[in-house]
Amino acid sequence: MKNIVIVESPAKSKTIEKYLAGDYKVVSSKGHIRDLATTGKYGLGVDLDNDFKPNYVIIKGKNKDVKELKKLVDAADHVYLATDPDREGEIISWHLKDELKIPENKYTRVTFREITKDVVLKSIQEEAKIDMDLVKGAETRRILDRIIGFRLSKLMQYKTGGKSAGRVQSVALKLIVDREREILAFVPKEYWTIEADFKEFTAELFKYKGEDVEINNEAEADEILNKLGKTFTIDNIEEKEKKKQAREVFKTSTLQQMASTKLNFAASKTMKIAQKLYEGVDLANETVGLITYMRTDSVRISDDFVKETKGFINGKYGKEYVGYVKAGKKNANMQDGHEGIRPTSINKTPESVKPYLTNDEYKLYKLIYTRALASIMADAKVKVTTVTLLNNDYLFKTTGSVLVFDGYLKVYQDYEDSEDKILPDFQKLGNSFEAKEINKYQHFTKPASRYTESSLIKELESLGIGRPSTYATIISTLKDHDYVKLEDKKFIPTEMGIETTDKLQEYFSDIINVKYTANMENDLDEIAEAKKDNIKVLHEFYDKFAPIMEDALKNMEKKAPTATGELCPECGGNLVIRKGKYGEFVACSNYPTCKYIKKEVKEKQEVNVVAKCPKCGKDIIERKTKRGKIFYGCSGYPKCDYASWYKPTGNICPTCGNLLVDKNGTEICENCNKEK
Repeated sequence: MKNIVIVESPAKSKTIEKYLAGDYKVVSSKGHIRDLATTGKYGLGVDLDNDFKPNYVIIKGKNKDVKELKKLVDAADHVYLATDPDREGEIISWHLKDELKIPENKYTRVTFREITKDVVLKSIQEEAKIDMDLVKGAETRRILDRIIGFRLSKLMQYKTGGKSAGRVQSVALKLIVDREREILAFVPKEYWTIEADFKEFTAELFKYKGEDVEINNEAEADEILNKLGKTFTIDNIEEKEKKKQAREVFKTSTLQQMASTKLNFAASKTMKIAQKLYEGVDLANETVGLITYMRTDSVRISDDFVKETKGFINGKYGKEYVGYVKAGKKNANMQDGHEGIRPTSINKTPESVKPYLTNDEYKLYKLIYTRALASIMADAKVKVTTVTLLNNDYLFKTTGSVLVFDGYLKVYQDYEDSEDKILPDFQKLGNSFEAKEINKYQHFTKPASRYTESSLIKELESLGIGRPSTYATIISTLKDHDYVKLEDKKFIPTEMGIETTDKLQEYFSDIINVKYTANMENDLDEIAEAKKDNIKVLHEFYDKFAPIMEDALKNMEKKAPTATGELCPECGGNLVIRKGKYGEFVACSNYPTCKYIKKEVKEKQEVNVVAKCPKCGKDIIERKTKRGKIFYGCSGYPKCDYASWYKPTGNICPTCGNLLVDKNGTEICENCNKEK
């Protein structure tokens, strides 16, 4: 075998192998093959006394994969390490080279910014080696997260019963807790507005004799109403033509935000679908990646794509719709390693690929495609009209607009948030107007809103906390560990989330805060850019962290377990609720002197039958794992092994005969993996 190309994903390997000639075999590492061991001091897998030297081991269950890769590598003439084009991908390539003992002269580091034939063939010819500065940046991040995560998590488990803590996760939780306390402490302030309702428009009071009007109570509102007549005269009409500019292409954070607000997708779901669109989709005559790499904080786009898209716009909409590239706001934390998220070809329209995508894949691709197309289209033009009306020295104002030229809104209107109010032609209506009604309205000031997934990601990014690849994981961890709950798509901290935050702030406020975490992100960036020494950064961190940890271990008050009101039958002590590996249990408060554990009396549970098994015809019933997670399995187990995490609907797939299941409100066949 001549050449081996190693990528991370099996799906990507299938796509790329179709592009390369017979001299190449494309295989997958299936993600990381190594991680830090859980041995050594504190189980960190890091030698704290030897400049934080990491001890890497093959991940459990990956030995067979590594052996197979080793055989292929040894037999090959050349190895192309083609893992993802980011720091995480760089360190995976380094792990592969190191573990598989690939000689320096036998490998090339390859990055595919998009999975299309032209880009793959061009990239495979480029000579590059592993960037060890990027590796150091990724390795330092992993060591920091391991030290903080392991030690703080064990501390929280012991002291509070919380499940975990982390360098970025705990700061994100603090933002949610702080916002909740701000809301609870908020004192609403009363204010009133006065509005005149005319036949074709409404106007609101805003000035009296040139001064801004502030109405604090109903009495003040009534006093003003008594001074107003029904007749209003035009004081001024101001018309301005303004341009509305399209937004730049998506980066990871803005894609997650928009998918959350417009498509109701969780950040984790957005990234999973985007990964599939990047790695490759089977179309009628080809397998191709539909979008560029989806983990990026850059909005730069290639000249080739701009040229192709301008030609597309000119041909489909006319030359007046051809615009310019939108650059977006510069961010100090931006890494410009690769492009923003865009379609690999503007000619692959959403409608042309829709038959080959699931419904959710189509929705996300259409969003990405439309945003990229709009970003190169001409500005929309709007005539904004502001009219002020006079009534006994009181000025009322109404504002509206008329779309003069739709520009990028030709394609992006469905995703715009603002709706323009259309006003009548005042030149034709005359100078005097009779109000139908003049009303007063009571209002109260409102506190800042609770965070949604979208607004939390936006806040984390603006504060310089976390990076594109981490936002979805942070949010999933907070939800999965019961630190937050969602109500009306907004985060509310649980009692455990608040208690964990308070305990961390009591001892670790110098480390678990926005400024320190953002500075640490900058340090990691500078390590990756060879501007800072990774060992020095680790020492500076640990010299600060270690004494605080020792103090917390000794002095942090441990949360007392909740008493059940029962007495221990063996020693007479109080029975309390404790937390273990598999959930809560009742035991004696005098442990370890008394080791009594109350045996759980299991009530006979009602069997919930959901469908008939397609394999054996018996009932499929609702079951629970040891950890309480619901799944659906055949009642004939172990003879029949049918099982699914998703609830069967009872309907049969017309293609393969498997049961269809309900996945997040969409009926799909898990075997075919397509909506029906």
